[in-house]
Amino acid sequence: MNAQLKFAAIDIGSNAVRLLLASVFEDGLSPTFKKMSLIRMPIRLGDDAFTRSRISENKIVELVKTMVGFKHLIDAYQPIETAAFATSAMREAQNGPEIRERIREASGIQLEIIDGKREAGVIFQNKSADRFGGYNAYLYVDVGGGSTDITLFSQGRIVTSGSFDIGTIRLLENLVSQGYWRKMRRWIQTHTAPYTSLAAIGSGGNINKLFRLANCKNGKPLSYPKMRKVRRFLNHFTVEQRITELGLRPDRADVIIPASDIYLKVMKWAKIKNIFVPIVGLADGIVHILYDKYKAHSAAIEMSPANQEPGPGQST
Repeated sequence: MNAQLKFAAIDIGSNAVRLLLASVFEDGLSPTFKKMSLIRMPIRLGDDAFTRSRISENKIVELVKTMVGFKHLIDAYQPIETAAFATSAMREAQNGPEIRERIREASGIQLEIIDGKREAGVIFQNKSADRFGGYNAYLYVDVGGGSTDITLFSQGRIVTSGSFDIGTIRLLENLVSQGYWRKMRRWIQTHTAPYTSLAAIGSGGNINKLFRLANCKNGKPLSYPKMRKVRRFLNHFTVEQRITELGLRPDRADVIIPASDIYLKVMKWAKIKNIFVPIVGLADGIVHILYDKYKAHSAAIEMSPANQEPGPGQST
């Protein structure tokens, strides 16, 4: 029977909070990562963080209660390791450190507030490009409520990464200036210019939904023209109609249009025709990091002198 290693990952984003309970199965060749359960709570911290630079008491209470609930689920699941990361809303909120301490006191969960570069690196750990061959470089693009994180990699290594304060909630709140767009466009055009064969890999709930609305098959890319078509289709519906007629969640129905605009601009500026959507995100990357950390620790223990077989002439 294959070894099953359990891990838990928490992603506190700008638009929602997620708990991923995952297992890694080892068959002696390569590990298989499987999502056992994904719990998503629609707590939009970005509404406060990006407009007031502080997260309100009501949302803090809601977040702390959610984290306490997550702790009970984690205890029931009994993972080897757990990690919790918070992204742009928490790092921009002036009371982010205070909230982190309240979460620790109430739930015992140690929360790490990460910067944009670290966020991009964690998402890169999913190694999604291993499934999509035929290109000499890829852009990982993760669109969140507060930021867009882009990682350029080629031949299995990171070339560069950038984090830009352009997110779906910021766009809804009219907090993105033309200067922000110009900065991202220059960065993309400068760094992608040397590559003649380039594809994108998208992560996040919005690109996952766009992929499904486009009726794309798993493993096949979503093309630029098809994404534009889905964007036009969605624009014919009000936010309420997207909820009632298209079945979108209320906290997805309003942000999916600005999200599609960001992805389309990135693809246009990088001259990318296709974006692959492996249905992974930050929490999946956290699980990969926890697994690698566990394997490195296990290997170190095996190599320690106390666990080595005695050589000739050595006492047992």
